[in-house]
Amino acid sequence: MLPRYTPFFMKQLFTTIVLAISVNAFCQTEVTKTPYDEFIKTFNSKMDTVAWLCEYDNIAWWTSDSVYATSKEEQAKLGAEWFCFKIGDIWHAVYGKYSSQNYDMVYHYEVDTNQFIKRVYTKIDSSILNSYSRAIVNGNKALDEYPDSIKIRFNQYIRRNSDNSMSVWFLPAFTRNGIAVYGGEFYYIFDPSGNNLILKSEYSQEYKGFKPDTKKEIWLDYSGKDEPTLGSIFFIWYYRKYFDRIIVDTKKFKSTLFHDEEKGYYWVHAAKD
Repeated sequence: MLPRYTPFFMKQLFTTIVLAISVNAFCQTEVTKTPYDEFIKTFNSKMDTVAWLCEYDNIAWWTSDSVYATSKEEQAKLGAEWFCFKIGDIWHAVYGKYSSQNYDMVYHYEVDTNQFIKRVYTKIDSSILNSYSRAIVNGNKALDEYPDSIKIRFNQYIRRNSDNSMSVWFLPAFTRNGIAVYGGEFYYIFDPSGNNLILKSEYSQEYKGFKPDTKKEIWLDYSGKDEPTLGSIFFIWYYRKYFDRIIVDTKKFKSTLFHDEEKGYYWVHAAKD
């Protein structure tokens, strides 16, 4: 989970406006049926995932605050296997411990569309609890096996896909001394049981960070990638209120998130010659 400050409510509207801009020209041309169409489609798909990840993050923070308000005796029963999932319009947050191939649930919270949080004591199907917790455990094992020595903290996110497989993301966490970090992202897909790894996407470069400053413009260096990664888009969207402007610079594009009082947030992409 990320640091305890006011989360970004995902009910706030945002607009994705894509402009193809030559870096050697000052004119802006609307993208329609050009080679950038696939880029736009991919970028918007990543942005949809980022919006979901940020909503997940909000649920995790709100409910973890409720956990911390409970007795130390209850908290002592917890392991590292907590997770959130959504059924209809209701988010569920579960905290407990996975051991001996079974998940022992200690806390179960529900969050409705009005962001009302309540602790509930209804049971959850063991197949849900065990598959989610196993995917988290195995995702952390896969991350630990990455060849580079990774000493920073990561936040974890999990979602069941339409084909019933399990996706697990690891993204850099805000440091204890208040630095927003980027430079690595890890994504794993497990089978429906959470046991078997189906696919992995691992990216790690030199980790860099910035101290939040609402008057500062910052650039994210992804010059080794053709296009913005999901992690870079997540960083920009998540920290958009903590810097004046954030720009991600890749091999083929420069992408910037702008804010307008009337339009809200919108993206502009510059295509490099």
